Amino acid sequence: MDTTSGIVSFTTHLFSPSISFPRPLAPQLRTSSRIPPRIRCSASSTSELTPDKLPTSIGFSVTGGAYDFMKATTSLTNELISSPKKVTLLRHGLSTWNSESRIQGSSDLSILTEVGEEQAERCKKALENIYFDQCFASPISRAKQTAEIIWQGREKPLVYLDLLKEISLYHLEGMKNVDAKQIYPKEYTIWREDPANFHMNGRYPVRDLWIAARDCWKEMLLSPGESFLVVTHKSILRALTCTALGLGPERFRSIDINNGGICVFNFNIRGEAMLEALNMTAHMYSDHVYPG
Repeated sequence: MDTTSGIVSFTTHLFSPSISFPRPLAPQLRTSSRIPPRIRCSASSTSELTPDKLPTSIGFSVTGGAYDFMKATTSLTNELISSPKKVTLLRHGLSTWNSESRIQGSSDLSILTEVGEEQAERCKKALENIYFDQCFASPISRAKQTAEIIWQGREKPLVYLDLLKEISLYHLEGMKNVDAKQIYPKEYTIWREDPANFHMNGRYPVRDLWIAARDCWKEMLLSPGESFLVVTHKSILRALTCTALGLGPERFRSIDINNGGICVFNFNIRGEAMLEALNMTAHMYSDHVYPG
């Protein structure tokens, strides 16, 4: 350790330049004969990789992005995947039932509004510099329409997964929130305030959604390719996000994702997730384009 200068130096073996920042001495040390030591932080070099320490994420970042993360959470695949993967999750554009404050669930009667179509076009523009090996989408109309707009002009076909369908809310679907609260006060209150214990038609819909999300992650992560786009609905996106982070269904309402909002996950070869971005919406209010 260098004790001859008042310098804080950060050095990484991944990038050869060493950047040093002058650090003024604390007032009480200015009269001291001892100069504060220099602090040096280093990252492991790629030349030090061994078979038991394989590359586990895509790319590097000079702003502090993790390179080799291990045991981030429990594996979503329980087996090694072919390569590290980046998965971009996107919620569909504004729908007719969104604008009418109706409960949508798995109903296929709600479609994109004109505003929703414009939002999908914004998403398309925002993602134009990013290469995706595949696009997985819910087959429900509002998500399917969004995916078709975004994916237009790309060569590979869309892949529709039933596991990406929205949560089933049975007889609440199609009702305005204000009416559901008045007609089914008990069920509606539990749905809003204790969703993990929401029970309807002999099922626990949120718990079922968690099972679907885990199965969906495994199917997608075991698919060929390194970069995926996923277009679907808010509730299943909440479940996908929470299951990736190791959170249970009781955390269902701890995450919100706007229409057109984008989330990004990185996965290492063990199928462990690291959240890179949550509910990005800059592109919805500007001409922002995300880098490839």
